[in-house]
Order: sequence, then C-alpha cells, then structure tokens
Amino acid sequence: MVAHTFTIATRESRLALWQAEHVKALLEQMGHQVTLLGMTTRGDQILDRSLSKVGGKGLFVKELEVALEEGHADLAVHSLKDVPMELPEGFSLACVMEREDPRDAWVSSRYAKLEDLPQGAVVGTSSLRRMALLRALRPDLKIEPLRGNLDTRLKKLDDGQYDGIVLAAAGLKRLGLESRICAVFEPEQMLPAAGQGALGIEVRADRADVAQVLQALLHLPSWLAVSAERAVSRVMGGSCSMPLAAYATLQGDELSIRAAWGDPEGVLPLVHAQAKATVKDAASATRLGEQVARELQANVQRQVEARA
Repeated sequence: MVAHTFTIATRESRLALWQAEHVKALLEQMGHQVTLLGMTTRGDQILDRSLSKVGGKGLFVKELEVALEEGHADLAVHSLKDVPMELPEGFSLACVMEREDPRDAWVSSRYAKLEDLPQGAVVGTSSLRRMALLRALRPDLKIEPLRGNLDTRLKKLDDGQYDGIVLAAAGLKRLGLESRICAVFEPEQMLPAAGQGALGIEVRADRADVAQVLQALLHLPSWLAVSAERAVSRVMGGSCSMPLAAYATLQGDELSIRAAWGDPEGVLPLVHAQAKATVKDAASATRLGEQVARELQANVQRQVEARA
C-alpha cells in the first residue's frame, strides 16, 4: 500500500482532539504520515444561545469544510450526531467508524438516577430531543439550557447550577470520565440521536484517494445503522430545531430501527415508529429509514388531527 501524508481538520475541544488523535493513530499504524489542524468553529464560540436558535449543527463543521475546500486539510473527523443530514455540494461522508456506546448518560453529584430527583429539580441539557424525552419521563422537572464542551458542562454541574445533567455516554467514555456516569438510559427509556456515539470522517467528494484509504477504518454494521438513522432525520427535516430520535441495531443481516418525534411546543405526546428488514448495503438501510420516517410522519399527523 502506498503511504500518504494527511492533515486532519478538527475542532479544538478535548473530545474533538481525542477523536482526531484516535484516527491519526490508526492511519499512522497503516504507514501514513498525519498531522492535525486544530480549529475553532462558530458552534464553539456561541455559548449563550441554543443551537436551534443560531443555525444548528452545521456550526460545528463549517470551518472544517472550508479547510477541506481550500486544501489546508485532507479529512475532517466529526461526532456524527453533529454532522448535518445533507452535506454541502462537493463533500461526502467517506467513513463511519465502529460505534461507541450510543446511549445517553445521567450525571449528577447527588442523585444516582433520574427517578431519585425530587419534584421541580433542575436538569441541564440543550438538546431538544433530550428535553422532549425527559418531559415524557418526568414532566415535573425543570429543564434548563446547558451549552459548552464536555468539561464546561461538568463544571457547571459541579458548581451547583443543576441537580443533574444528561450527556452522551460515548464522550465521557472516550475521555476516561466513565466514573462520572451515575446511570445510563437504555434506548427504551431515552432513544438516542441519529449517529450518536459514531465518528464520521468527511472528505471532499473529489478526493477518491483519501476515501479509498479510509475504507480500512469503515465499520459496516455501524455504517448501516447510522445510514438508516440519518435517513429518518433527513426525511423529517431533522435539525437542532426538531426533537427527533432514531436508533438502529443490526443482528445478522436484519436491521431494526426505532424513531421518536417530540413536539417542540410540548403540546402533543411523543410519537413513535419502528420497522425491521433485511439489509445488504447502505442503500437498503437508507430505504428502511425512509420507511420509518414516513410512518412517523403519518403518526404525527394522526396526533395533530386528534387534537383538532
């Protein structure tokens, strides 16, 4: 195999750098030379407003895409749940790596699990998905915004601003902070976000040379699962302004997927849909996700009509 020299564009948060270093180490084991290009994105800079109000998840990837476009970097490593469902023209998702724990984690200094919280306790999250699912589990809680990188969020908890917070288990595990996890929410309780726990590697669409090298890092079961999940979100118009969950698992060649939609206004109850099918490739996984999205849309419409 021909050795290449690659530059990885990455955000400069501790978790993003861990992820980029992880990919760097794997590529170096394959004989390639790799350097990192650390960058600060708009999503990192705007911390006083929720993502849904300032432009969504694309705020975490735009600057990295500019670096790819201008040739300053060859690939960008992202937490897949932060990657918009539609990439700009000229870019492609070349690789999805083996998924870490996709579940949400309960973190608190005082309460071992969500059920232990007293009425009116304050829980921190800025994810509309988590807000909707928390409301369904505990409508009595007070849910407050929580922005910032992982260390910032934990410090806000430790400073007493919240009784507990909800974070992605994958990020805590990757940074060696698993001991901070008091409990994990099983998908039956709190359905994960599309792509949660998976790393995606983005390249310019015309860089077939980079995409070919990255095939060695692709994890097919994870790729199929997130293809279905992202299809649900794409059809639903998924963005930070929509409380939407989608989670798929593969057993043999059968892919099962569940999705949930929450009303941003909190008026309608949670709406669910699910399906399973034999899948052979990303295209058939995507079709299954689209099928579930259409069922979800129909179920939402029924709820709206029932309220009318």
